[in-house]
Amino acid sequence: MNEFENPFEKDVQCKRNDFNDAVVAFVASFVFFTLIFVIATVVDVAGKFS
Repeated sequence: MNEFENPFEKDVQCKRNDFNDAVVAFVASFVFFTLIFVIATVVDVAGKFS
């Protein structure tokens, strides 16, 4: 075995594409923070009417 060879490359647990997981994570976090922003904006606007 070559000293620069990575032993984890021989037995890969998950062969899925990482790009798909990254896109899903980005979209999920974006939607979450957008939802938090919208809720805060609604509360702020509703607070001005009282």
